[in-house]
Amino acid sequence: MSLVKNTATIGGLTLVSRVLGFARDTLAAQFLGAGYANDAFLIAWRLPNLFRALFAEGAFASAFIPLFNREMGREKNGLPAALRFAEDTLSVLLPVLILFTALMMAGAGAIVWAMTGGFKESGGPEQFRLAVELTRITFPYLPLISLVSLAGGILNSLDRFWVNAATPVLLNVCLIAGLLFFRGHTDVETARTQAIMVSVAGAVQLAWMVQACWAAGVKLRIKRPTLTPAVRELLRIIWPAALGAGAVQFNLLISTSLAATWLPEGSVSYLYYADRLNQLPLGLIGIGVGTAMLPGLSRQIARGDDGGALHTQNRAIELSLLLTLPATAALLIASTPILRALLQHGQFGAHATLESAAALSAFSLGLPAYILIKVLVPGFYARADTRTPVKIALIAMLVNLIGNFALIWRFAHVGLAFSTALSAWINAGLLYWTLRRRGHFHVDARLKRSFVRLGLATLVMAAALAALSPIVDAHVGGRLFARILWLGGFMGLAAALYFVCAFLFGALRPAELKAQMTRRA
Repeated sequence: MSLVKNTATIGGLTLVSRVLGFARDTLAAQFLGAGYANDAFLIAWRLPNLFRALFAEGAFASAFIPLFNREMGREKNGLPAALRFAEDTLSVLLPVLILFTALMMAGAGAIVWAMTGGFKESGGPEQFRLAVELTRITFPYLPLISLVSLAGGILNSLDRFWVNAATPVLLNVCLIAGLLFFRGHTDVETARTQAIMVSVAGAVQLAWMVQACWAAGVKLRIKRPTLTPAVRELLRIIWPAALGAGAVQFNLLISTSLAATWLPEGSVSYLYYADRLNQLPLGLIGIGVGTAMLPGLSRQIARGDDGGALHTQNRAIELSLLLTLPATAALLIASTPILRALLQHGQFGAHATLESAAALSAFSLGLPAYILIKVLVPGFYARADTRTPVKIALIAMLVNLIGNFALIWRFAHVGLAFSTALSAWINAGLLYWTLRRRGHFHVDARLKRSFVRLGLATLVMAAALAALSPIVDAHVGGRLFARILWLGGFMGLAAALYFVCAFLFGALRPAELKAQMTRRA
């Protein structure tokens, strides 16, 4: 397992997905703006996203992959045994997903009311009815993406990371196609089309993963549901993993619900667009590193290679910091020109840009913490400990809830974003402290040196960003293509300055990076 190479594979495909995601958001901003229909769609889309994080991609992969790898390692050629475990899991998972989805669609009205209070401060009953309708349309995405996650866990364990990493691209392609070719004449019709395309995308993603599994020689049968000992163990550990993996989504759900209930129209959209930009480095770095390291880390711990596991985690954090610190500086300091260049046109005006930029700056304060969580949590999951991360996540969620109510009245949606960032730091700090106390992790000398040197390089970059941001912001108000050229040149110059400084300060050593690219653990 080459951590850098696999992270680059996952991160590269995630970059393609996020670029398409920004294209989708640009079109959504143009046709829907930050108003009535878009807020309703984002509420509807938040629900399947939450349960996707709880029961599908995050939690399921975290619980399933270590057990699948354990089954493979029990004998010389353990793949057949591992695939039997996957079939048993599928046979239990499928009927549960169908029943759960039916119940959620039937109770959509009560759920949306609990989240929004009926939109009493914004669109009122009509917006509430639209959100309920869109929720019922989007919810079939949940069982589809859950099955995608099962197939993805198998392929990741077989070191075919690229297949699973490519699935979000299909989601964005479907949503873009809906906006370009099937949108309606009103914003309500366009929002309805987007909801339909969400479920269509789930079906396309599942077809893609089934074909990839067949190409890898993996064909799962659906059998009579049986709670085998291995499936029982999976169910035992997946529930705490679900709550732990969904902590960030829970925090965003709480923020979205408060914004829909107590803040003016558009607040939900401001938070959404800010979070979308903040999620870009999280997807490229945190999810990429965490996904790439979990199978190998599980195998290292299973064979008692504690030194190798420690080295893997330290190098994962070093790689994460190398990429995260400049991204944090860029989003914090240059949030306004970034959003103005990418989104300000059509229905998305200058006021929406400024409000979203303020939320983005607040979100970005927690970006290093979000990514450290993705790197530290596998240290628990690889040891089949899913309970500790959820206990820590619950503490962080309580901090977020208190912060929300303390800050919303003075700082509106920006206070909600800042509270989310603060809770992420509490989460990451407690994860690190627990691993260190148990003797499972400590920061080695190389990581300490790298952190100081990367911090100095980031400060140089931040000073340049602060000096140039007003100039760039004044030139990103023209045509979309020209704006993106200005922004791309600005970000490229800042990134080049950062990496040159990192090299000069000794934080970036090409020989070590090359060794990481070719090393197999």
